[in-house]
Amino acid sequence: MTLFDKIWDSHIVTTVQDGPTQLYIDRLYCHEVTSPQAFAGLRTRGIQCFRPEKIICMPDHNTPTHDQDKPIEDPVSKAQVDTLAKNAADFGLTHFGMLHPKNGIIHVVGPEQGLTLPGMTIVCGDSHTSTHGAMGAIAFGIGTSEVEMVLASQCILQSKPKTMRITVNGKLGKGVTAKDMALYIIAKMTTGGATGYFVEYAGEAVQNLTMEGRLTLCNLSIEMGARGGMVAPDEVTFEYIKGREYAPKGEEWDKALAYWKTLKSDDDAVFDKEITFDAADIAPMITYGTNPGMGMGITENIPTMDSVPEAGRISYAKSLEYMGFEAGEPVLGKKIDYVFIGSCTNGRIEDFREFASIVKGRKKAENVIAWIVPGSWIVDQQIKDEGLDKIFEEAGFELRQPGCSACLAMNDDKIPAGKYAVSTSNRNFEGRQGPGARTLLASPLVAAAAAVTGVITDPRELM
Repeated sequence: MTLFDKIWDSHIVTTVQDGPTQLYIDRLYCHEVTSPQAFAGLRTRGIQCFRPEKIICMPDHNTPTHDQDKPIEDPVSKAQVDTLAKNAADFGLTHFGMLHPKNGIIHVVGPEQGLTLPGMTIVCGDSHTSTHGAMGAIAFGIGTSEVEMVLASQCILQSKPKTMRITVNGKLGKGVTAKDMALYIIAKMTTGGATGYFVEYAGEAVQNLTMEGRLTLCNLSIEMGARGGMVAPDEVTFEYIKGREYAPKGEEWDKALAYWKTLKSDDDAVFDKEITFDAADIAPMITYGTNPGMGMGITENIPTMDSVPEAGRISYAKSLEYMGFEAGEPVLGKKIDYVFIGSCTNGRIEDFREFASIVKGRKKAENVIAWIVPGSWIVDQQIKDEGLDKIFEEAGFELRQPGCSACLAMNDDKIPAGKYAVSTSNRNFEGRQGPGARTLLASPLVAAAAAVTGVITDPRELM
């Protein structure tokens, strides 16, 4: 059996003949954007949450990253954040509101609190729920009607996806991070290459990633169409979980650990699809278009029109026109306006250490506005404990408060129309960071190099 099969099969409640599986859900994460109608549905039907202790509520998309002690100015954001607080109180649910020490981005907080554990089934009304699969869990995003289903029954109706294993052999080179690995895989697979599959990542390069790196890798699984991504739990996972607030303790820990050690694909497990990559082929990556699959090594040139399949040339030309780029040209040396480090993709302590390693002893470029946004208050504290905030300050950067920030245009941190932003987030769709914003996805190292030079720069030159 594959790891996916083992977890899935152990959570089946019933199976509808020629239909979906009723799957038990261990953890529902609830944020402010996709939950209001779900709670309204419960009220209409006059029912409570079936297992409230399995549900964690937290605002993140709409939270401002400054002056969080003041009322939210945007009326829509304020209404959504306030509504989540009221719904959590009305239904007796755990709620980590703004300024709560456990608040942050839900996909950062879950693992760091030990709420996300190996062998779990986890859902949230957010596509990047795939992040939690890095802990050896089945985690995927769901729609609002499905959020209501889980609130009411702690179960969901779901068709079983096919399985895919992506193996990355060898060691990553200098300046190459988990983000680069993910962008490379998406560029090779395309944004639809894993549609209908649940992906398990394997191989030496994956096993050598830290927990933070694995979380980044699994976070981006959805961007190649996958239902989710996962990494088999190992000593890296167990060491990361041990001692965290909601992690098992004492005898419960020993019992859990014994079970977690069984969570790996059997040697003779058969996947529906197998893909293999070589880590030596991966360079620091950057995107040049308007979907995460339009990525390349930072020293490469944008693909020429004749290298693009004929059916995709019109949309390819439209994408380059939006970005203000031309086919065949390099992006190295292009001037940028904004840098954003944060999001559920790269908002963990390791990401800020990488960013600091480049900016230390240097100054922020005058033409760049930079937003440095920790993924949680715990990460914020780690940044301060390690003195990274001083490095940022001396280089001319300002540390903001936790939240989703400039990943998506649902709060105050929007990139103005026509401006270029090197972003460590997960999506570069038209208008994703603000109407008319031009987004180049990259790793914290590439973002840092751009922040101090003011142009797209290969970070290896500054290392």
